Amino acid sequence: MTTAPCLDRLESSLKNALGERVKKLTRALGELTVEVSAADYFSAAKTLRDHSELRFEQLIDLCGLDYATYGAKPWEGPRFCVASHLLSVTLNQRVRLKVFAPEDDLPVVASVTPLWTAANWFEREAFDLYGILFEGHEDLRRILTDYGFIGHPMRKDFPVSGHVEMRYDAAQRRVIYQPVTIEPRENTPRVIREDHYGGL
Repeated sequence: MTTAPCLDRLESSLKNALGERVKKLTRALGELTVEVSAADYFSAAKTLRDHSELRFEQLIDLCGLDYATYGAKPWEGPRFCVASHLLSVTLNQRVRLKVFAPEDDLPVVASVTPLWTAANWFEREAFDLYGILFEGHEDLRRILTDYGFIGHPMRKDFPVSGHVEMRYDAAQRRVIYQPVTIEPRENTPRVIREDHYGGL
């Protein structure tokens, strides 16, 4: 958690350096989150890395988000988001950079791998799990799911049991794929209430 004077200074530096590119700047729980449009994403990220008052030379995380449902009410706005967590070792400060893909059917944002090579596998993961495309990424392919996997399993509309299952077939002496054979079931938790539990 960063102290208030440090956050004040960082907030001022972000506004000065990014200017009109800032769509939204949020301050919560001792952290700053800056949101930019997809069109400004790469240039804003480059400014965050290179500006003398910011110097976010290290990308420590990048992940995809699916806002199909968010909180207690329906989400209004673009569905897919990319959030990057940046660290300035030089100035000892952090910021979260968020960008929403403008289209839900084909979510595309710029790749930041030319700025931070650490983004390579993070962007591949976001592509694999959410289907977010990173324009300019040199090797955008699945990283966690199998080569023949269909769909993106972290999307909120992806079925919980998936589509296919994999197993080793002893007769064929190889791994085979088949439709899911798991029968859907509903688990009801069993609650046991004991009198005087724990000496109370």
